[in-house]
Amino acid sequence: MQSISRRGFVISAATAGAAFGLDGPLEFMGSAFAQSNPALLEKGFVKFKVGDVEVTQIYDGIWNRELQDGFVKNAALADVQAALKAAGLAENIVPIPFTVTAVTIGGKTTLIDSGTGVPGQVQPTAGLASAKNLAAAGIDAGKVENIVMSHFHPDHISGLMAKDTNAEVFPKATIHVSAPELGWWTGPSVPQAGQGLANRIKATLGTWKNVKTFEGDKEVVAGIRAIATPGHTPGHTSYHVGSGSQQLIIQGDITNIPALFVKN
Repeated sequence: MQSISRRGFVISAATAGAAFGLDGPLEFMGSAFAQSNPALLEKGFVKFKVGDVEVTQIYDGIWNRELQDGFVKNAALADVQAALKAAGLAENIVPIPFTVTAVTIGGKTTLIDSGTGVPGQVQPTAGLASAKNLAAAGIDAGKVENIVMSHFHPDHISGLMAKDTNAEVFPKATIHVSAPELGWWTGPSVPQAGQGLANRIKATLGTWKNVKTFEGDKEVVAGIRAIATPGHTPGHTSYHVGSGSQQLIIQGDITNIPALFVKN
């Protein structure tokens, strides 16, 4: 069972209640966690419990992106470098870890996002979930019944589709997606820079028969409730899992790099 450091960033119980209707504090695991946790790097996954719910975090690799001026639009480069250094990270690299989360309730496992696909499909240093870490965590991809999506950026949806084709990796699973997210990416508002991704989405998630849409805050799979968190993308969604007095919010890219964005 994973124990989170007291030094982790915490949102107070009052703020958590105002934001999500919860009665306890929220804590964020920083980017350095994915780089330094021995279990995550050696085994490829970590497991912990939220009451009776088992949560598995599956490591999918990392993108060590070179820091460039303008990466944070409202902060000077020197301030971004200082924040990275204060978090124990390199000043010239932004570490972006990729993670797939699996939630097991009543013996049934649901994936939250699908990762980057096979190695090299999104980044040369990513694709570990598909290549080996899902299996290492004891998850049989062929038996996954449900996948719920946070948003449609490539590092979250590429694990759904075979490289260079529109074939499904999880044809037997129901893929639950936010209707506003699907509508935006398959609609007329995507800028020119995003047209390549939009066309890929239209040819896959836009046509697959096992895609099921939902709107707003609702239980999309038994025990997993959607929370609309638009901003990163128009239909971005987070997910709430609760068991007894323990509760968990699973977010994909809401904070991205906690050392930079949560603390500021």
